[in-house]
Amino acid sequence: MDAQTIISAAAAIALLLMCAAFFLTAFRVVRGPTLPDRIVALDMLVAIAIGFIAVVAIRTGFNLYIDIAIALGLVGFLATVAFARFVMRQGMEAGEEGEAPAEGRKREKTGKRRKRR
Repeated sequence: MDAQTIISAAAAIALLLMCAAFFLTAFRVVRGPTLPDRIVALDMLVAIAIGFIAVVAIRTGFNLYIDIAIALGLVGFLATVAFARFVMRQGMEAGEEGEAPAEGRKREKTGKRRKRR
C-alpha cells in the first residue's frame, strides 16, 4: 500500500462524511426552530463547503482551490457577523423575542441616555 492509495481512500471517506454532514446541516437550516439556529447552521454549511474545497484540492493537486477556500471563509465570516447584527437589532426592536443588553434596559427604565467617554 503506497501513500497515494492511502490519501485517495482518506479523501473518499472525508467526502462521504462531509456529504452526510452537509445534508444534516441543510436539514437544520430548513427545520431550525429559531433564527439563531438557522444562522449557526448556515455558518456550518460554509465550513463544510470549505472542507469540500480542501479535499478536492488535495485530490486534484490544484493549489488554487486553497485560495478559493480562504476567500469563502472570509465571506462566510462576514455573513455570519451580518446575520448576528441583524438578529441583535431585531431583538432590541421587538423587546419580547430577544432580550436587550443590560445598558439598553437601564435606558428604557430611566429614559436617559448615558454619555460615552
